[in-house]
Amino acid sequence: MILTHRSFPRAILHVDGDSFFASCEVAKDPSLKGKCVVTGKERGIASSMSYEAKARGVTRAMRLSEIKKLIPDVIILPSDYETYSLYSQRMYEIVRRYTDAVEEYSIDECFADLTGMRRPNNMSYEAMAEKIKRELDGELGMTFSVGLALNKVTAKVASKWRKPSGLTIIPGYHLHLYLAKTPIEKIWGIGPQTSSYLIKKGVKTALDFAMKEKEWVKALFSKPFQEIHSELNGDFVYPLTVGEKHDYASISKTRTFTPPSKDRGFVYSQLSKNIENACIKLRRHNLFAKAFAFYLKTQDFRYSGLDFKLSQAVSVPQEILKIVSERFDDVYRPGFEYRATGVVLMELSHSDARTLDLFGRSGAIDRIKRVYEGVDAACAKFGKHAVFLGSSFRAMNEPAHRGDRADSSERRKNLVKGENERQRIGLPFLGVVK
Repeated sequence: MILTHRSFPRAILHVDGDSFFASCEVAKDPSLKGKCVVTGKERGIASSMSYEAKARGVTRAMRLSEIKKLIPDVIILPSDYETYSLYSQRMYEIVRRYTDAVEEYSIDECFADLTGMRRPNNMSYEAMAEKIKRELDGELGMTFSVGLALNKVTAKVASKWRKPSGLTIIPGYHLHLYLAKTPIEKIWGIGPQTSSYLIKKGVKTALDFAMKEKEWVKALFSKPFQEIHSELNGDFVYPLTVGEKHDYASISKTRTFTPPSKDRGFVYSQLSKNIENACIKLRRHNLFAKAFAFYLKTQDFRYSGLDFKLSQAVSVPQEILKIVSERFDDVYRPGFEYRATGVVLMELSHSDARTLDLFGRSGAIDRIKRVYEGVDAACAKFGKHAVFLGSSFRAMNEPAHRGDRADSSERRKNLVKGENERQRIGLPFLGVVK
């Protein structure tokens, strides 16, 4: 039975920014309010859109050329991830006024554990949720959908219940009412294949799944789905990951460029830059990779790539690029137009434990690691990519986008005195006098 003896044995909040990227643009420039705004100009496809644009048929990843035919007066803007990140940090800071237990789930989402904070904040959980939403909306100039429930899975159900700008509170004794109206495919963590399988088994709603016996779930599903089943029954299974994330199953970096290119050197340089960026993230979190894959994407969205095991766990790009340079032409096809490159680093760990070798490779890796300690120190002082590999030179110095897509965000066009291309201060707003 999905009932608890108290309304909130645990009180978990989920905050979800409504059309976050497009909303950040409107918050920066209020003259855009009420208009069809789409971000993603540099990619050629919609990455975010205002609710006005959604209402007129715009969907994510829709081609901009199609959007312009559908909405001639649409406002299409280049993505400004620097500013979006600043708004994201402000979102986290507002939620942290009420609890330190905040999980920065994504750039536009966070979870917060309010359990035990009624007395310190001198208000109920419901009042906290309401006040957090009011402060987010008022101070950031955009709307957020907020859900309060018993755990992360049901808090997600709550935040999606009344979008946009909804506040939904699901106490334990009402949980079954919400689950009965939630299709199983809408539950966080249940993908299309699993939902199709569940529907074939007669499980159409979240309540149908929650009411199944644990033995039935255990016999048919792996641990992640057993955990979702427990959370749908009001149990607290998924703890919040508080603080900066340092554990990753994999790290990937990809880069799209326009127009597509047949230039082997340019495509290779873009891939080299991706590998450098992925390794920067590895070192930032003190991680090492034992395997990787790289791929190229053609203009007609066909992928080709290879994956490799490394003899030693690494956190610097040289060992990876050595293999890539030898095998690049097994993937690259002359005459084809390429629009993106990517790399995925896998088998990550916090240890680079190695076996001794007869040919000095281990010692060479140690020497390169020491070099990169200096490189990272220089980049910390002078900005990301202040030092980079020669193989990445063209990607660093030639624009990834040309023509209409080369348009920069307004934030990049309005640098504060003392800022440069690689170093910024945390200001998301325009109109700064140099």
